[in-house]
Amino acid sequence: MNIHEYQAKSILKNYGVNVQRGIVADNADKAHTAAKELHAETGTSWYVIKAQIHAGGRGKGKIRETGSNGVVLAKSLAEVPEKVKNILGGTLVTHQTGEEGKRVNKVLIAEDVYYPGDSEPKEFYLSILLDRGTSQNVIMASTEGGMDIEDVAANTPEKIIKEWIDPAVGLQGFQARKIAFALGLSGNAFKEMVKFIFSLYKAYEGTDASMFEINPVLKTSDDRILAVDAKVNLDDNSLFRHKDLAEMRDLSEEDPLEVEAGKSGLNYVKLDGNVGCMVNGAGLAMATMDIIKLSGGEPANFLDVGGGANAETVEAGFRIILKDPHVKAILINIFGGIVRCDRVANGVVEAYKKIGDINVPIIVRLQGTNAEEGARIIEESGLKVSSAIVLKDAAEKVKEAIS
Repeated sequence: MNIHEYQAKSILKNYGVNVQRGIVADNADKAHTAAKELHAETGTSWYVIKAQIHAGGRGKGKIRETGSNGVVLAKSLAEVPEKVKNILGGTLVTHQTGEEGKRVNKVLIAEDVYYPGDSEPKEFYLSILLDRGTSQNVIMASTEGGMDIEDVAANTPEKIIKEWIDPAVGLQGFQARKIAFALGLSGNAFKEMVKFIFSLYKAYEGTDASMFEINPVLKTSDDRILAVDAKVNLDDNSLFRHKDLAEMRDLSEEDPLEVEAGKSGLNYVKLDGNVGCMVNGAGLAMATMDIIKLSGGEPANFLDVGGGANAETVEAGFRIILKDPHVKAILINIFGGIVRCDRVANGVVEAYKKIGDINVPIIVRLQGTNAEEGARIIEESGLKVSSAIVLKDAAEKVKEAIS
């Protein structure tokens, strides 16, 4: 589950991580009040206004309607309302959102932390995630903060520092110091970075996160270490242990069809193709998408109805797939292991009749327990549904349907 920057920073703050202070607002008046509160609290006279969406690249992104960037600087209280109005309610287009962009419903009014002092501010990159190859958490750091880490990895991979954490002993002091040394820090900034890394790792483990990315981590001109931005991804499977974190979910940032599928207990991911697919099992779903590609089509979705597929889940799957206007055909590929194929076939027939007006070809491939009985039910239904036994047959029928 993705969360907004302001929510991520509240989590970090609870675990003792130093963050750039800010207040969230959903209109210009509240933003102006927030700026006044920040001035009273921190003494800041410049204010960073940040669009809150689930995507990166906000600083370089543009609001389609106004041309404003997604992150702007107001150099006085008087500038805050107008700059906020240029962002709120607009569609922010970044390299991660694609051309459709994302609507901005909230902004974060943050303090200016790039103030002059004894030394120059310096930006770093820091993240924690699971390395599935080693089955260990890995801390990644770089002196190239503020940049896309993918560009750093491609062009200057030597500037990425990696430190793997043994789960039996956890993060060790020498590892945090090793990272701080590698970032070229010394004195108070070095000590602050070591504390920062320990607090961040504690937050990562304590929230059952799948990724923490802080870009940039800022060394201020007076050698403080702060999280200026924060991207946090929480493991959906752990949310039953974190009711407070589950409440941070923003459904407006998610695909409506994926939200609807979740309510029906379906695992659904929308894609950009023209062939909808409904399958039981993630591995079979991947193979089905390969079959669609080989037939000359493009998968319109990943949809796993699970091992207990019945008429209700099939109907829900149909309704969700048919809401995608790009779908030209639907391939249902079921292996009858836990669930019987005849039960699925009856579910398909019932759902088809209940939904009524289905104008795209449907190919049903059933294998496993009672597969012959399932095929017979499909063939004798009188509906515009064709059955297939082997994957090759299913692929040929998909090809015919979309040609």
